[in-house]
Amino acid sequence: MSSTMLILIAVAGIFGLLFLVIRTKLHAFVSLMIVSLLVGIAAGMPLGEVITTVEEGMGGTLGFVAIVVGLGAMFGKMLEVSGGVERLAQSLLGRFGEDKSQWALGIAGFLVAIPVFFDVGFIILVPIVYGLAKKSGKSLLYYGIPLLAGLAVTHSYIPPTPGPIAVADLIGADLGWVIFFGVLAGIPSMIIAGPLFGRYIAKRIDVAVPDYMDFEEKEYEKDLPSFWMITSIILVPLVLILINTASTIIFPEGSAVRSITTFIGNPIVALTIATLLTFRILGTKRGYSRQEVQDIATKALEPAGIIILVTGAGGVFKEMLIQSGVGDVLGEMMAGSPLPPILLAFLIAAIVRVAQGSATVSMVTAAGLISPVIDVAGLEGAALGLIVISIAAGATVLSHVNDSGFWLVNRFFGLDVKDTLKTWTVMETLIGLVGLTVALILGLFIT
Repeated sequence: MSSTMLILIAVAGIFGLLFLVIRTKLHAFVSLMIVSLLVGIAAGMPLGEVITTVEEGMGGTLGFVAIVVGLGAMFGKMLEVSGGVERLAQSLLGRFGEDKSQWALGIAGFLVAIPVFFDVGFIILVPIVYGLAKKSGKSLLYYGIPLLAGLAVTHSYIPPTPGPIAVADLIGADLGWVIFFGVLAGIPSMIIAGPLFGRYIAKRIDVAVPDYMDFEEKEYEKDLPSFWMITSIILVPLVLILINTASTIIFPEGSAVRSITTFIGNPIVALTIATLLTFRILGTKRGYSRQEVQDIATKALEPAGIIILVTGAGGVFKEMLIQSGVGDVLGEMMAGSPLPPILLAFLIAAIVRVAQGSATVSMVTAAGLISPVIDVAGLEGAALGLIVISIAAGATVLSHVNDSGFWLVNRFFGLDVKDTLKTWTVMETLIGLVGLTVALILGLFIT
């Protein structure tokens, strides 16, 4: 089959995916599966090979992602239920004081979204925003935007959140580099899109706490855990993963130290250790029965299941592109583009993001499309970490009415659509553009 025909098949597949998700409202998992099957058939693959590719793509992806996302979900749920999220926010507000509460909320969101899903962290912490706005008489956006920025930045850039985990696995990036670059890109993104933009927009749009929102503080069954305990637990998996990455640079292959650090710093082992710590320190040691801890862990897997399946379907799509030969043609075409791979990855993710709304679908689709470019360009090591950040940045920008996050903010802040676009959409776009800028600057020295 000619290269032109294979390109047309790839383009038709992407448009088909967007049509199924946007127009027919078919679930992203089913849409990705249908498009993957049709791409394989249209490319002339034997039907038996199409099925084999589906199994290989799903199994190869979920062998890692399902474990990490599942462990991360349980890890985060224990922090949520125990009041660890609340403790982080309260302690930071106490240390920074009311004058610098914007910065406290931004940092709280940044830390909380590492183990806790974005929407959960927002719903838990938004009563603090309501309380500060009522007390100070300032616009809700003055406090709300920094919190949202902190949550959104980590949700997009720093594992073990599902998005960067999925992309890193699909393109073969080392999570240590992703965490390192995610922090480098995330901190300036949070500052610019959070406290700075929050202060600017709050002067122009005055928003009061919606009358229909009940913002009474949540009651916890037990005393809240200490700030340093929660911070230490959150840092455990990140530090172990970073040690693993550092050891590959410092110690020669085959050394005993490197073998040990590679094992304990593997994301699966690191998150297993962290999850067990939360079960013990935040669970049974604080009075929860083993059955209660088990119930909390089981409950945590419900939202994780959707993310796992969508990511797996993204792996199927990627594998189908490769096995059908479409990927090679796409890779050569895009590698011949005058655009650097980092910018190319950003633009692909951004286009899909604007078209269909879901950041996760945008990330896995972009990762599947950019994988052939990575092979042709011979990118490896730290460069792959920058590609993950650029894809995450592209999947963050221009959130609008087809994104669930848009409506979450719209409802909790009592905004109309126009003001939600001026606040949430601009904030998300700032996060993505700052992240891309950092990735491009780092790329000058790495790629």
